[in-house]
Amino acid sequence: MSESTATAPASRDRESARRGNPITRVVTYVRQVVAELRKVIWPTRTELITYTSVVLVFVIVMGLIVSAFDFVFAKGVLAVFGK
Repeated sequence: MSESTATAPASRDRESARRGNPITRVVTYVRQVVAELRKVIWPTRTELITYTSVVLVFVIVMGLIVSAFDFVFAKGVLAVFGK
């Protein structure tokens, strides 16, 4: 019997013990997520309102630009190909 086959079952046992059962893994995952969320620096209320306003204004402006291009190209296609 070679050394690699003799150590293979032992390494599988250690691997399965390290993984644990599914419930233990889920609990560990949730604990890690909560620990990471505690490290997050959350924005203040005024920062949140400012960021939201900036995003909404940007989305509205981009929507207007895309609508303008759509209108111009539609008129151009109608002018070239007719109705």
